[in-house]
Amino acid sequence: MTAREQARHWEHPALPGVDLLRARYVRHTFPRHAHDGYVIAAVTAGVEGIGLPDGAERAGAGGVVLINPETPHSAYAGTEEGWAYRVLYPARQVVASVAADLSAARGTPAFDTTVLADPVTARMIADVHAAAEGDNALAADTALRLLLARVLARHGAGPVAVRGRSAGQAVAARARDVLTADLAQPPTLEQLAADFGTSPFALLRAFKSAYGLPPHTWLTGERVRQARRLLDAGVAPAAAATTVGFTDQSHLNRHFTRIVGVPPGAYQRERKNVQDPPPAPS
Repeated sequence: MTAREQARHWEHPALPGVDLLRARYVRHTFPRHAHDGYVIAAVTAGVEGIGLPDGAERAGAGGVVLINPETPHSAYAGTEEGWAYRVLYPARQVVASVAADLSAARGTPAFDTTVLADPVTARMIADVHAAAEGDNALAADTALRLLLARVLARHGAGPVAVRGRSAGQAVAARARDVLTADLAQPPTLEQLAADFGTSPFALLRAFKSAYGLPPHTWLTGERVRQARRLLDAGVAPAAAATTVGFTDQSHLNRHFTRIVGVPPGAYQRERKNVQDPPPAPS
Protein backbone atom coordinates (compact mmCIF):
# COMPACT_ATOMS: atom_id res chain seq x y z
CA MET A 1 0.00 0.00 0.00
CA THR A 2 1.11 3.58 -0.61
CA ALA A 3 1.50 6.13 2.17
CA ARG A 4 -1.88 7.58 1.20
CA GLU A 5 -3.58 4.23 1.65
CA GLN A 6 -4.84 2.80 4.90
CA ALA A 7 -7.05 -0.10 5.86
CA ARG A 8 -8.36 -1.91 8.90
CA HIS A 9 -10.02 -5.30 8.62
CA TRP A 10 -11.49 -6.63 11.86
CA GLU A 11 -14.42 -8.24 13.66
CA HIS A 12 -16.34 -7.40 16.82
CA PRO A 13 -17.52 -10.08 19.29
CA ALA A 14 -21.03 -8.59 19.24
CA LEU A 15 -21.24 -9.28 15.49
CA PRO A 16 -20.36 -12.96 15.03
CA GLY A 17 -20.14 -13.95 11.41
CA VAL A 18 -19.49 -10.39 10.23
CA ASP A 19 -16.15 -8.91 9.15
CA LEU A 20 -15.66 -5.16 8.87
CA LEU A 21 -13.30 -3.22 6.61
CA ARG A 22 -12.62 0.51 6.72
CA ALA A 23 -10.19 1.57 4.02
CA ARG A 24 -8.90 4.15 1.62
CA TYR A 25 -7.22 2.84 -1.53
CA VAL A 26 -5.49 4.69 -4.34
CA ARG A 27 -3.35 2.23 -6.25
CA HIS A 28 -4.53 -0.98 -4.64
CA THR A 29 -6.74 -3.16 -6.81
CA PHE A 30 -8.66 -6.27 -5.87
CA PRO A 31 -8.30 -8.98 -8.52
CA ARG A 32 -11.33 -10.94 -9.62
CA HIS A 33 -12.37 -13.07 -6.67
CA ALA A 34 -15.48 -14.21 -4.80
CA HIS A 35 -16.59 -14.26 -1.17
CA ASP A 36 -18.48 -17.08 0.53
CA GLY A 37 -20.65 -14.43 2.20
CA TYR A 38 -22.09 -11.05 1.22
CA VAL A 39 -20.46 -7.68 0.58
CA ILE A 40 -22.34 -4.58 1.77
CA ALA A 41 -20.34 -1.38 1.32
CA ALA A 42 -20.80 2.37 1.58
CA VAL A 43 -18.43 4.53 -0.47
CA THR A 44 -17.50 7.58 1.59
CA ALA A 45 -15.14 9.36 -0.81
CA GLY A 46 -13.89 9.09 -4.37
CA VAL A 47 -15.15 6.48 -6.82
CA GLU A 48 -14.93 2.70 -6.64
CA GLY A 49 -14.95 0.68 -9.83
CA ILE A 50 -16.46 -2.79 -9.62
CA GLY A 51 -15.84 -5.42 -12.28
CA LEU A 52 -18.76 -7.85 -12.50
CA PRO A 53 -19.64 -10.81 -14.73
CA ASP A 54 -22.05 -8.60 -16.72
CA GLY A 55 -19.74 -5.59 -16.96
CA ALA A 56 -18.29 -2.80 -14.86
CA GLU A 57 -20.10 -0.43 -12.51
CA ARG A 58 -19.03 2.63 -10.55
CA ALA A 59 -20.02 3.79 -7.09
CA GLY A 60 -19.30 7.33 -5.94
CA ALA A 61 -19.42 8.94 -2.52
CA GLY A 62 -22.73 8.13 -0.89
CA GLY A 63 -23.22 5.06 -3.05
CA VAL A 64 -23.92 1.58 -1.73
CA VAL A 65 -22.54 -1.67 -3.17
CA LEU A 66 -24.30 -5.02 -2.66
CA ILE A 67 -22.63 -8.24 -3.84
CA ASN A 68 -24.07 -11.73 -3.40
CA PRO A 69 -22.08 -14.76 -2.22
CA GLU A 70 -19.83 -16.46 -4.76
CA THR A 71 -20.19 -13.61 -7.26
CA PRO A 72 -16.85 -13.06 -9.03
CA HIS A 73 -15.87 -9.40 -8.95
CA SER A 74 -12.91 -7.06 -8.88
CA ALA A 75 -12.53 -3.61 -7.33
CA TYR A 76 -10.30 -0.70 -8.28
CA ALA A 77 -10.03 3.08 -8.12
CA GLY A 78 -12.54 4.78 -10.40
CA THR A 79 -10.55 8.04 -10.32
CA GLU A 80 -6.90 8.88 -9.77
CA GLU A 81 -7.75 9.98 -6.22
CA GLY A 82 -8.90 6.45 -5.37
CA TRP A 83 -11.79 5.69 -3.07
CA ALA A 84 -12.66 5.26 0.58
CA TYR A 85 -15.37 3.01 1.96
CA ARG A 86 -16.79 1.12 4.89
CA VAL A 87 -17.60 -2.53 4.23
CA LEU A 88 -19.53 -5.25 6.02
CA TYR A 89 -18.99 -8.91 5.12
CA PRO A 90 -21.89 -10.82 6.73
CA ALA A 91 -21.89 -14.59 6.43
CA ARG A 92 -24.77 -16.30 4.66
CA GLN A 93 -26.38 -17.48 7.88
CA VAL A 94 -26.41 -13.95 9.30
CA VAL A 95 -28.37 -12.58 6.35
CA ALA A 96 -30.57 -15.68 6.11
CA SER A 97 -31.62 -15.36 9.75
CA VAL A 98 -32.87 -11.80 9.20
CA ALA A 99 -34.54 -12.81 5.93
CA ALA A 100 -36.35 -15.63 7.74
CA ASP A 101 -37.83 -13.10 10.17
CA LEU A 102 -39.11 -11.02 7.26
CA SER A 103 -40.50 -13.82 5.12
CA ALA A 104 -41.56 -17.44 5.26
CA ALA A 105 -39.22 -18.21 2.37
CA ARG A 106 -36.14 -20.28 3.17
CA GLY A 107 -32.80 -20.42 1.43
CA THR A 108 -29.97 -18.05 0.59
CA PRO A 109 -31.35 -14.56 -0.13
CA ALA A 110 -30.01 -12.61 -3.08
CA PHE A 111 -29.83 -8.91 -3.86
CA ASP A 112 -31.29 -7.82 -7.20
CA THR A 113 -28.98 -4.84 -7.72
CA THR A 114 -25.31 -4.09 -7.17
CA VAL A 115 -24.87 -0.31 -7.01
CA LEU A 116 -27.48 2.07 -5.67
CA ALA A 117 -27.70 5.67 -4.53
CA ASP A 118 -29.21 5.42 -1.07
CA PRO A 119 -27.84 7.87 1.51
CA VAL A 120 -29.97 6.35 4.28
CA THR A 121 -28.53 2.86 3.73
CA ALA A 122 -25.02 4.32 3.47
CA ARG A 123 -25.50 6.07 6.81
CA MET A 124 -26.78 2.84 8.38
CA ILE A 125 -23.63 1.02 7.26
CA ALA A 126 -21.58 3.78 8.89
CA ASP A 127 -23.69 3.40 12.05
CA VAL A 128 -22.73 -0.29 12.33
CA HIS A 129 -19.06 0.63 12.01
CA ALA A 130 -19.31 3.48 14.50
CA ALA A 131 -21.01 1.29 17.09
CA ALA A 132 -18.44 -1.49 16.65
CA GLU A 133 -15.55 0.96 16.84
CA GLY A 134 -17.08 2.45 19.99
CA ASP A 135 -17.46 -1.03 21.48
CA ASN A 136 -21.20 -0.52 21.88
CA ALA A 137 -22.35 -4.12 21.48
CA LEU A 138 -26.09 -3.48 21.73
CA ALA A 139 -25.99 -0.63 19.24
CA ALA A 140 -23.79 -2.58 16.79
CA ASP A 141 -26.07 -5.63 16.77
CA THR A 142 -29.20 -3.48 16.49
CA ALA A 143 -27.79 -1.33 13.69
CA LEU A 144 -26.71 -4.41 11.74
CA ARG A 145 -30.14 -6.06 11.91
CA LEU A 146 -31.93 -2.85 10.93
CA LEU A 147 -29.57 -2.44 8.00
CA LEU A 148 -30.05 -6.01 6.77
CA ALA A 149 -33.82 -5.71 7.12
CA ARG A 150 -33.79 -2.54 5.02
CA VAL A 151 -31.65 -3.86 2.16
CA LEU A 152 -33.52 -7.18 2.06
CA ALA A 153 -36.91 -5.46 2.02
CA ARG A 154 -35.87 -3.02 -0.70
CA HIS A 155 -33.42 -5.02 -2.78
CA GLY A 156 -33.89 -8.67 -1.84
CA ALA A 157 -34.80 -11.01 -4.67
CA GLY A 158 -35.78 -13.99 -2.52
CA PRO A 159 -33.86 -17.23 -2.19
CA VAL A 160 -31.48 -18.14 -4.98
CA ALA A 161 -33.14 -20.76 -7.16
CA VAL A 162 -31.59 -24.21 -6.96
CA ARG A 163 -31.36 -25.76 -10.39
CA GLY A 164 -30.44 -29.22 -11.50
CA ARG A 165 -26.82 -29.58 -12.52
CA SER A 166 -25.81 -30.12 -16.11
CA ALA A 167 -23.08 -32.62 -16.88
CA GLY A 168 -20.57 -29.78 -17.14
CA GLN A 169 -21.61 -28.31 -13.79
CA ALA A 170 -21.32 -31.71 -12.14
CA VAL A 171 -17.77 -32.14 -13.46
CA ALA A 172 -16.88 -28.61 -12.34
CA ALA A 173 -18.20 -29.34 -8.84
CA ARG A 174 -16.17 -32.54 -8.64
CA ALA A 175 -13.06 -30.69 -9.79
CA ARG A 176 -13.64 -28.02 -7.16
CA ASP A 177 -13.93 -30.70 -4.46
CA VAL A 178 -10.65 -32.28 -5.57
CA LEU A 179 -8.87 -28.90 -5.50
CA THR A 180 -10.30 -28.08 -2.07
CA ALA A 181 -9.18 -31.43 -0.67
CA ASP A 182 -5.52 -30.83 -1.58
CA LEU A 183 -4.75 -27.13 -1.66
CA ALA A 184 -1.03 -27.66 -1.14
CA GLN A 185 -0.49 -30.07 -4.04
CA PRO A 186 -3.38 -29.77 -6.47
CA PRO A 187 -3.47 -31.81 -9.67
CA THR A 188 -2.90 -30.15 -13.02
CA LEU A 189 -5.78 -29.28 -15.31
CA GLU A 190 -4.76 -32.16 -17.56
CA GLN A 191 -4.77 -34.61 -14.65
CA LEU A 192 -8.19 -33.43 -13.50
CA ALA A 193 -9.60 -33.75 -17.00
CA ALA A 194 -8.19 -37.24 -17.41
CA ASP A 195 -9.68 -38.34 -14.08
CA PHE A 196 -13.12 -37.10 -15.14
CA GLY A 197 -12.96 -38.39 -18.70
CA THR A 198 -13.07 -35.00 -20.39
CA SER A 199 -10.65 -32.66 -22.15
CA PRO A 200 -8.70 -29.92 -20.35
CA PHE A 201 -10.41 -27.19 -22.35
CA ALA A 202 -13.88 -28.63 -21.73
CA LEU A 203 -13.15 -28.77 -18.00
CA LEU A 204 -11.78 -25.23 -18.03
CA ARG A 205 -14.87 -23.98 -19.82
CA ALA A 206 -17.24 -25.83 -17.48
CA PHE A 207 -15.43 -24.61 -14.37
CA LYS A 208 -15.42 -20.99 -15.48
CA SER A 209 -19.09 -21.23 -16.44
CA ALA A 210 -19.99 -22.66 -13.02
CA TYR A 211 -17.85 -20.43 -10.79
CA GLY A 212 -16.98 -17.41 -12.91
CA LEU A 213 -13.25 -18.02 -12.54
CA PRO A 214 -10.72 -20.38 -14.10
CA PRO A 215 -9.51 -23.15 -11.76
CA HIS A 216 -6.14 -21.59 -10.92
CA THR A 217 -7.70 -18.23 -9.98
CA TRP A 218 -10.41 -19.94 -7.94
CA LEU A 219 -7.72 -22.00 -6.19
CA THR A 220 -5.80 -18.87 -5.17
CA GLY A 221 -8.95 -17.40 -3.67
CA GLU A 222 -9.70 -20.63 -1.80
CA ARG A 223 -6.16 -20.73 -0.44
CA VAL A 224 -6.63 -17.22 0.91
CA ARG A 225 -9.97 -18.22 2.49
CA GLN A 226 -8.36 -21.18 4.22
CA ALA A 227 -5.41 -19.07 5.29
CA ARG A 228 -7.85 -16.65 6.95
CA ARG A 229 -9.35 -19.51 8.94
CA LEU A 230 -5.89 -20.59 10.08
CA LEU A 231 -4.94 -17.05 11.03
CA ASP A 232 -8.22 -16.76 12.96
CA ALA A 233 -7.18 -19.88 14.88
CA GLY A 234 -3.82 -18.34 15.79
CA VAL A 235 -1.60 -20.11 13.25
CA ALA A 236 1.45 -18.01 12.32
CA PRO A 237 1.34 -16.51 8.80
CA ALA A 238 4.42 -18.46 7.64
CA ALA A 239 2.88 -21.77 8.73
CA ALA A 240 -0.49 -20.85 7.25
CA ALA A 241 1.20 -20.04 3.93
CA THR A 242 2.77 -23.46 3.49
CA THR A 243 -0.27 -25.31 4.83
CA VAL A 244 -2.56 -23.90 2.13
CA GLY A 245 -0.04 -24.27 -0.68
CA PHE A 246 1.72 -20.92 -1.01
CA THR A 247 5.47 -21.25 -1.49
CA ASP A 248 6.32 -18.95 1.43
CA GLN A 249 4.98 -16.11 3.54
CA SER A 250 5.77 -13.44 0.95
CA HIS A 251 3.69 -15.38 -1.57
CA LEU A 252 0.81 -15.44 0.93
CA ASN A 253 1.32 -11.75 1.73
CA ARG A 254 0.99 -10.75 -1.91
CA HIS A 255 -2.20 -12.66 -2.65
CA PHE A 256 -3.78 -12.11 0.78
CA THR A 257 -3.31 -8.34 0.59
CA ARG A 258 -4.68 -8.19 -2.94
CA ILE A 259 -7.85 -10.12 -2.05
CA VAL A 260 -8.52 -9.19 1.60
CA GLY A 261 -7.20 -5.64 1.45
CA VAL A 262 -4.74 -5.87 4.37
CA PRO A 263 -1.60 -7.97 4.98
CA PRO A 264 -2.07 -11.26 6.89
CA GLY A 265 -0.10 -9.99 9.89
CA ALA A 266 -2.34 -6.94 10.30
CA TYR A 267 -5.41 -9.12 9.80
CA GLN A 268 -4.30 -11.53 12.53
CA ARG A 269 -3.39 -8.77 14.99
CA GLU A 270 -6.97 -7.49 14.83
CA ARG A 271 -8.24 -11.00 15.51
CA LYS A 272 -5.96 -11.33 18.53
CA ASN A 273 -7.23 -8.01 19.85
CA VAL A 274 -10.77 -9.42 19.77
CA GLN A 275 -9.93 -12.85 21.15
CA ASP A 276 -7.64 -11.54 23.90
CA PRO A 277 -9.14 -8.31 25.22
CA PRO A 278 -7.06 -6.30 27.67
CA PRO A 279 -7.67 -7.07 31.35
CA ALA A 280 -10.15 -4.91 33.16
CA PRO A 281 -8.59 -2.21 35.34
CA SER A 282 -8.31 -3.15 39.00
